Amino acid sequence: MENESNELSASVIERMDTFESVNNLADWIADMLDCPITIEDSNHRLISYSSHEDNLDEARISTIIRRKVPDKVINSLWKSGMMQILFENDEPVVIPAIKEVGLGNRVAVSVRENNEILGFIWAHTNDKTLEEKELQLLKIAAKHVKKQLLQSRLRKRKNEDSYNNFFWQLLLGELSDEKKITRLARQFGIQLDGYLAIIVVEFANEHMAKIEKYAYYLAETLKQLEIVCKLFDQGQFILLVKSNQKEKMQELSRQFIRSFTEKISKQLDIQNVNASAGSIYRSPIHIKDSYKQALKVLDIKESLPKKLDKIFFYQELGVYQFIGELCEIRQRGFYQNEYIEKLRAYDKERQTELLPTLKKFLECDSNVSLAAKMMYIHTNTMNYRLKRIAEVSGMNLKNMNLKVTAYLDLLIDDMT
Repeated sequence: MENESNELSASVIERMDTFESVNNLADWIADMLDCPITIEDSNHRLISYSSHEDNLDEARISTIIRRKVPDKVINSLWKSGMMQILFENDEPVVIPAIKEVGLGNRVAVSVRENNEILGFIWAHTNDKTLEEKELQLLKIAAKHVKKQLLQSRLRKRKNEDSYNNFFWQLLLGELSDEKKITRLARQFGIQLDGYLAIIVVEFANEHMAKIEKYAYYLAETLKQLEIVCKLFDQGQFILLVKSNQKEKMQELSRQFIRSFTEKISKQLDIQNVNASAGSIYRSPIHIKDSYKQALKVLDIKESLPKKLDKIFFYQELGVYQFIGELCEIRQRGFYQNEYIEKLRAYDKERQTELLPTLKKFLECDSNVSLAAKMMYIHTNTMNYRLKRIAEVSGMNLKNMNLKVTAYLDLLIDDMT
């Protein structure tokens, strides 16, 4: 039985090696399995499909007409758990019909290179049950399709190592000549025109192989932004994104980040997915700056997770952009804000809440009514507390300079 399988594998591989592209491969696989075949890329776009009889299901017809699998079919496959199995398995997967979306019985196999999904082969089995040797053939076919897809990619990007090295050079600022950057980018089929920014998605999970597979796939399927370059680095998924409209890019980036983090968290059932984005630049020379800013957002969010939970963009950090440097300055000088320390001591001795009241008052931009509402106290109580704050600390609450300094020192308190 094993010899028979090896003979099958050898003959199949020998025959498949005669195909120079995947265009004719689908028909050959269909003849071998006696059922229609479609070959898709990682974004479920149609690469090749075999000829077929008249008994087509709705999903196949729509895929051929649109050159892409309908979204409702993809969503149903995720909800049923079939896509998760495909992602985690190198073996062919039997997929029962989902009549609500017009999908008949299928057997599918993923086409992958290490942790990256390159595409899928779908056998439209209908009432046919594939035998073990036919499943083996489908698995061998996936390896051949992988080879073809990688060769196609290499023709565009030369090779993956050089592509990653080029991206790292951009991220680390090792290339400073814009003309040279543009020339190198063209060699990899990369267009750096338009407005550019870096997005970083960070995962605190040990199952990184599984995460990488889905992250690459998801980045290709979401359509909010054009992704120019992408790579994984020690739990961080780094993406260079692009748009031709600067005024819309931040909102498009926000939509991408929300969709990406929500979908990957839900589909893989993982926690602690964080994301950030640097500033938007026109020149690729500033990709390094956007990258540094995105990393800084993640770093500050780690220190203040609750306060900055909804913050993704560097420019949205406001004064938090500089809070780390200010904290270091304060610590080096062993500085203490006397106004704050007097209130802290008074609260400790009298069991009052003058310091929290001052903090909320400053956070509300000196709006007494809003601060009172946020603290669930009456406006008169708030006014009384503010009067006591001025008396106890000696601080002039109408002096903007003193208020800003106190606000910054209170933020530093939160980080230490």
